[in-house]
This record gives sequence, C-alpha cells and structure tokens, in this order.
Amino acid sequence: MTRTTSARPRKTKGIVSSDARLDRYDWDEIRSALNENGSAVIGKLLTPKECRALVALYDDEKRFRRHIVMAQHGYGQGEYKYFAYPLPAPVAGLRGAFYARLAPLANDWNRSLRIARRFPRTHAAFVKQCHLAGQTRPTSLLLRYGPGDYNRLHQDVYGAHLFPIQVAVLLSDPANDFTGGEFVLTEQRPRMQSRAEVVPLRQGDAVAFAVNDRPVAGTRGTYRVKMRHGVSRLRSGARTTLGIIFHDAT
Repeated sequence: MTRTTSARPRKTKGIVSSDARLDRYDWDEIRSALNENGSAVIGKLLTPKECRALVALYDDEKRFRRHIVMAQHGYGQGEYKYFAYPLPAPVAGLRGAFYARLAPLANDWNRSLRIARRFPRTHAAFVKQCHLAGQTRPTSLLLRYGPGDYNRLHQDVYGAHLFPIQVAVLLSDPANDFTGGEFVLTEQRPRMQSRAEVVPLRQGDAVAFAVNDRPVAGTRGTYRVKMRHGVSRLRSGARTTLGIIFHDAT
C-alpha cells in the first residue's frame, strides 16, 4: 500500500520570501513522492495567521475575476473565486517559487510520456508562453465549502499549455473549523480499477499533486496514469482552500 509522503520544514528564522520558505524542505523527497504516488504533502507551509489573512481575502471582490457556484455547473456544491491579476503578493510568490522547484520534474514527466513540450526555468517565462497562446486569465483561486458541500472528482485543464502539477493549501483548521471535507485523489491505471486515496491535511499544509497524466514505470515500459482530485462532503463548519495552478486559462 502506498502512502502520501509528508515533507516537514527545517527550522529557520526570518523567512521573508517564498523562496526562503520553500528552501526549508527536502525537494528530493517531495519529487520522489510525486513520482511514486502522484502527490506529496508539504507540512506547515503557512502559519495560522497567514492562513487567516488569505481567508479574509474571499470577501474582497476586487481581488477576483470570476465567482463560480459549483451546483450551477454540476461540479458539486460549494463555491470558488478566481483571483484577478495582479495576484496577491503571497499567492504570486508561492506560485513562482513552487514552479521553479517543480519544473524539472514536470520536464522529466513529459520526456517519459513522449510529450515534446519543455517548461522554461522561470514561471514568468511559462506565463508568457501561455499568454502568447491565448491563455491569459489567472487560475489561482480560493475555494469555500459549507455543510453538505463537496467537489466532484475532476482535472484542472484550461488550455493546450498545461503544467502537470498543481498545489492546494488548506487554510482552515480541521481540528476546529470543520469536519469531513477530506482531500481525495484517484488514480486510474490501464486495465485496472481506480485507486482512491484520502490525503490528510492540517491547517497550513500544502499538497502538490498531478493534474492529469503522470508516468509510471511498468514491466513493459512507461505508461500513463490518469489522476483526478476532489473533496469529500463537508459534515459541519466551513472549509477554505487556496489553489495554485501554474498555467493560465483561455
């Protein structure tokens, strides 16, 4: 049985940037977990105070470009809002810092899957490629769930320029703010039934996970594994999550 690896930060003082924050983690361990399981938990990424500050943005309408009510589209129950450009500084910083550390693995995956596209070193260069292809709308978002809400299994694919990994950060505290509402991943291997995995998260934890396809080595070579993600039904309280998606939308 596979397990989702949880990377823990090394203790440090005076963290002033997203790069310094992410440097606390063992990225070989994180990339290994993504290769093995399709996901990796990055523990204690944000403090409770930082989480509350991001949750408070949800009611500031000028921060967002679009508000989605899931039930109106058959996505589940709950709602989410896509940030507008310019992104809030903490979100933009994390987006760029995560991308720089995940792009080498994304390129390895594309090589293994015989996909010609290679990702540039910086997120700014990748966003420029997206915009030249007509993908100009930011995709980072805040998701909010109340009692009975859930998110159906899905993939966040917004155009031809697709970064194969994304990140979600739990901003609410499951010990005090809500019950239920687990983050769920499913893996579909060829000629096999789907495997589901519940990813345990605490307030401030992040999970990096495969957006769509990821490569898995088999006895007859590398094959594609199809990944989907969602959120189980919230039983009580309120749950807010930050979603960091690296490609922009058409």
